[in-house]
Amino acid sequence: MSDLTELTGTYTLDPAHTRIGFSARHAMVTKVRGAFNEFSGTAQVNGADPAASSVEVKIATASIDTRNEQRDGHLRTNDFLEVETYPEITFRSTSVEQIKDDVFRVSGDLTIKAVTKPVTIDFEYQGAAKDPFGNDRIGFEGATTINRSDFGVTFNAALETGGVLVSEKITLEFEISAIKSAG
Repeated sequence: MSDLTELTGTYTLDPAHTRIGFSARHAMVTKVRGAFNEFSGTAQVNGADPAASSVEVKIATASIDTRNEQRDGHLRTNDFLEVETYPEITFRSTSVEQIKDDVFRVSGDLTIKAVTKPVTIDFEYQGAAKDPFGNDRIGFEGATTINRSDFGVTFNAALETGGVLVSEKITLEFEISAIKSAG
């Protein structure tokens, strides 16, 4: 891996090359995957002192996309995300820790439906490159699992065969490409 001090700077998420996704077990037999298509975020990266780094992300809840319009419409209602009342999901880091050469543990406050809970996400550094437009980019991938009912997302339906329609556990998935700000 290259010298991390070279990475120091302010970065902005590139929505065209970043995926903020999720998966949830459906009907106890398969996983439904989706993503949020509208979001913004910045990271202050301190390569010499990763603990001095920080991250902030805002996600537009109405941009939820599971490739099924009927399901997406239901997810936007009061049964799930209540997008009219709660238009954003936010994450603000409280600490960043380098736990391996290429793994960074980012802890912070995740807010969904005005409920804030601490979460921790291990991000694997994917590398840095200068793109064809002269932008300095960095990439990270990570995932974490949350319990949706902890955030007031409690809708469910019992299945005739036992179990429930939607799992309580939701895996949040991050494939991040960020561009370094000039200066």
